[in-house]
Parts: sequence; C-alpha cells; structure tokens
Amino acid sequence: MTMEQAVPLAKSVDPEEVRRFAAMADAWWDPAGKSRALHRLNPVRIGFIRDRACLHFGRDPKADRPLSGLRLLDLGCGGGLASEPMARLGAIVVGADAAAENVQAAAQHAVEMDLAIDYRPATAESLVTAGESFDVVLCLEVVEHVADLDSLLRSCAALLQPGGLFVAATINRTFKAFALAVVGAEYLLQWLPKGTHDWRKFLRPHELARIMRRAGLDITEVAGIRYEPIRDNWSLTPDLDINYMMVARKPRS
Repeated sequence: MTMEQAVPLAKSVDPEEVRRFAAMADAWWDPAGKSRALHRLNPVRIGFIRDRACLHFGRDPKADRPLSGLRLLDLGCGGGLASEPMARLGAIVVGADAAAENVQAAAQHAVEMDLAIDYRPATAESLVTAGESFDVVLCLEVVEHVADLDSLLRSCAALLQPGGLFVAATINRTFKAFALAVVGAEYLLQWLPKGTHDWRKFLRPHELARIMRRAGLDITEVAGIRYEPIRDNWSLTPDLDINYMMVARKPRS
C-alpha cells in the first residue's frame, strides 16, 4: 500500500515532504538517530504545551494527569514523540499523519509503551470531512512542510471546539535560522537528514500570525526556543530568531 493510496492527498499536503518523512519511520524513537534534535527539544515544548493548556482550561499543571478528559489532536504526529507525552498527561489523543508508515511506527511504539492512542493515516482536511472536533490541536514542526498553509490552518481552526487551544511550533525565516537550523543541524552536526528543511518555506512570526488570524484564530502568545550547546539543552527565550511556538484560541462565538 502506498502513502497516496492510504491517505487521499489534501490541498495542504506536499507529497515530496510526506515521502521524506515516511523514510524516517523506523528511526523516530532512536534518540541518537535522525530524530535526535526532536528528542532533545521535546521536554521544553511538552512542558510549554502542558502549562499553556492548563492555564487555558483552568487545570493544575502539577496534577498527575492535568489534561485528563481533553481531546487532543497531534497533527503531523510522525512517530508519536508528542502524542505519547500528551497521553501520559491524561489527554485523549488522536495522532494523525499523512504518511501511513509513520502512523504504523507510532502505533507499534504506543503498544509497546502500553498507551492508548488513536493513530490515523489522515490529513487535517480529511478529519474535518469526518466531522472530528478537539479541545486542543497541535501542529508541531509541520507548517514549514506543507503545500498550502491557508488550507491547513483553516482546517485546524475548523477542528477546534469553540474556545479550543491551538499550538504551532516552527522555524523563523532568518539568516540565523538558516545558519543553525539548516547548515548547522543538517550539514555540520548531522542531527537531521540533509534536505529536511527548505529555508524558503520557513515563516516569520508575523506571517504565521497573519495566516492564523485569517483562519479565525486569535493569537495569545509567541515564545522562542533556543539551543544551549554547552549544556546540550533547549530552553524558552524571548528571542524568536530561530525556533518559536505560537499559541492561539478559537473564539467562542
């Protein structure tokens, strides 16, 4: 079964990007492999999402399962690196990816971890057609890999319940980001396969915010994430020059 047969290609989907990430399906959970950078980045972005979701929905972030009962979509879930922590935090998680190979790898790992996650080979558009709705939609390291961002974000907004929370994570289109996230990460440090990113598809925060507003979402916060090489660690920062996360809500009316 090919990816195109498994998942009808939607307007937002770039087939070449899907093929590129499908080729990584067997390496998502290797912390020293092709997804090393995401494994190192994961703690700070998961903590950020947990805290913003708890603030938004009036939950205690120190509770054992603070997101209990919230229905959450991890769109472009890959191997499930965000889906699994969200499930452990109590969310009812649907992980969707246009690459069936990624979904299969994610589902197998969830079984091994004894986690109940609903993984689907699906696109944002197909989930809208299916009548799905969520309290939280995550779009992490996805927006720089799509063919039609307006279509993607309109679908994400349609998938949110009124008052729901949307979180995107991506890379800024700056020279610094090109030097560190492309040349450094892909060619010098070889954290990622060469060609993973196309700098021309990176989005400046105001560009992403404009498209999100056009989709009907209200921006509530933008936060930067920086890599500290001496500590080999990621942390939040006001600096948006490289990686950043954008939070938005869907109006209730």
